[in-house]
Amino acid sequence: MSRTNTAYGPIAPPRTEEVADGVFAHVQPDGGWCLNNAGIIVADGSTALVDTAATQARALLLRDAVTAVTPHAPRVVVNTHFHGDHAFGNFVFTPEAVVVGHELCRTEMAAAGLHLTTLWPDVHWGGVTLEPPSVTYREALTVHIGDIEAQLLHVGPAHTTNDTVVWLPGQRVLFTGDLVMSGVTPFFPMGSLAGSLAGIARLRQFDAQVLVTGHGPVAGPEVLDVAEDYLLWVRRLAREGIAAGLTPLEVAGEADLGEYAALLDSERLVPNLHRAYAEERGLPPGAPMDIGALFGEMIEHHGGLPVCRA
Repeated sequence: MSRTNTAYGPIAPPRTEEVADGVFAHVQPDGGWCLNNAGIIVADGSTALVDTAATQARALLLRDAVTAVTPHAPRVVVNTHFHGDHAFGNFVFTPEAVVVGHELCRTEMAAAGLHLTTLWPDVHWGGVTLEPPSVTYREALTVHIGDIEAQLLHVGPAHTTNDTVVWLPGQRVLFTGDLVMSGVTPFFPMGSLAGSLAGIARLRQFDAQVLVTGHGPVAGPEVLDVAEDYLLWVRRLAREGIAAGLTPLEVAGEADLGEYAALLDSERLVPNLHRAYAEERGLPPGAPMDIGALFGEMIEHHGGLPVCRA
């Protein structure tokens, strides 16, 4: 699939990369809004997915990618969190597959429904229907795909309240969900800045060789450094902005992005600063914020609706 946006040029089709024996990353360039990654795990006649995709068409491309590497349909779909770009495509794989996620993933997915589709009404979402996790866990869960052990661990609140990372100890591959992104600006207004920093510290303990992040190219452990540095920078901006009596929108307007200008979707700085401000003022990690209002300020800062090329 290749579509063209006049402002951004052609969109490369998804690609599937084998990152370890029987473990594949399904990468959707360029990794911006709603262009997430998924994982395919194949062993001994069993298949599992880590996340799906935002639209029906992209979920069907993911299904084609599965078919290209195994004749066995997925029996398990793990959702790393509730956001639609990682979960709207679940319906393509059920009822053959059971959907697994953190208990709050099910709760928040049901509450959000298909709201994401209203943010970008021009996207061709297709006939997506909501399929939240039917199997949930609280702290940790181990899933066996043939002889591959997949450890599901709740980390956060970080990107959201319900982040799951998937660690394959035998292959030293880590699926981070959106707690970490590769070449893409972090996004934590629905989770926590402090929780994201704690989550990254926890991910370092795995000593993973390969990280399949929620968006962007497959990476090594260096991607943790970029994410951590950005989070600390946002915290510094927030503390300086509070001391100067500036709003998050004002701080974002004056900020020199420096090295972070190269990250996709830099407009996320505005809602990120709102969460950082709130935490500096005592809001607990993961406590709800008015995401609609934050999204509106992000649009104001950006000068228009950010482009979603799903």
